[in-house]
Amino acid sequence: MNKNIRIKDIAQLAGVSVGTVDRVLHSRGQVSRAAYEKVMEVLEKTGYKPNLIARTLGSNKTYFIAALIPDPSQDEYWGMSGQGVQHAIEEWEQYGVRVEPFFFDLYDTASFRTRSEMVLDANPDGILAAPIFHEEAARFFEVCHSREIPFVVFNNNVPEARPLSFIGQDLHQSGRVAAELLHLNRHPPALFAILHIYDDIHRSTHLSEKEKGFKEYFDNLNHGQFQVLSLDLNYTHEPTLKNELAELMSRPDLKGILVTTSRGASIVSSMLEKRGKDDIRLVAYDLLKQNLNYLKKGIIDFLINQNVRQQAFTGVGQLANRLLFNKKVPQTYLFPLEIITRQNLESYLSANFH
Repeated sequence: MNKNIRIKDIAQLAGVSVGTVDRVLHSRGQVSRAAYEKVMEVLEKTGYKPNLIARTLGSNKTYFIAALIPDPSQDEYWGMSGQGVQHAIEEWEQYGVRVEPFFFDLYDTASFRTRSEMVLDANPDGILAAPIFHEEAARFFEVCHSREIPFVVFNNNVPEARPLSFIGQDLHQSGRVAAELLHLNRHPPALFAILHIYDDIHRSTHLSEKEKGFKEYFDNLNHGQFQVLSLDLNYTHEPTLKNELAELMSRPDLKGILVTTSRGASIVSSMLEKRGKDDIRLVAYDLLKQNLNYLKKGIIDFLINQNVRQQAFTGVGQLANRLLFNKKVPQTYLFPLEIITRQNLESYLSANFH
């Protein structure tokens, strides 16, 4: 299909006038049955879709949306967000919206600052951003406000930055749900651990919100009966990390673990598998390949799916609708907390909701 096909081309192929094609496309005026069928046949063969910008605004103006996200090659979770952006590129191109990704290093704040400056230099009409570095993102958004560039954030929020919309999950509630899953049919005394692996909780709002919810759940029913341990395991030295985990897993009172980072779940799962699980319940996040493997084996008991692919796709869609049609978008767009187990995994995957 020629993506630049015009109404004039449709008219020539169908052997009718431009006016006839216009009336068919916009369902106005009278068109003979024969002419209508000729036009529809050409439309079907060419895959033509009318440019909604031209239809709505009476011009061929295009819009540019910049997507500031972590490098998809560094992490499978963020690879999913890259897929969502790519889907949005394909979806909105036909409507005159250009979407361009700007990738920053997941572990380097300087990279985020450099890429955010590149985004501003590109003069976008709108910005989708994953603000994983809270302080740096807040400063970047101040500049966006000063230049009147609308921006949408996803995965984790920076409320004080006043984004056009936040797309993600209630992370505080997510922590509470994870705590409840670990607590099911567990009786005191018991120890429950929340682990932050390969990410710095002090710089990551999404991790701290999960931890707050997790601790709040046990505080509300605790009365000293349950112990909660939080470990910040943002190490690059894997032997040290494994030693810390081995020491934790050797505790006889340990009954459950929540791993807050998608990538960290595999190392905890691997060690639990080697130890024979020891009746330690494990809750992790997202449908990563290794997580799915450990879920099927019964090492991971529950996965909370955050659906970052759809988050990114939805974020671009909100900006596009705002730019094209001046549509009002919700300030908060929360995805449900989807709990995946071995029993519902296949039905979930086959339904293609993720």
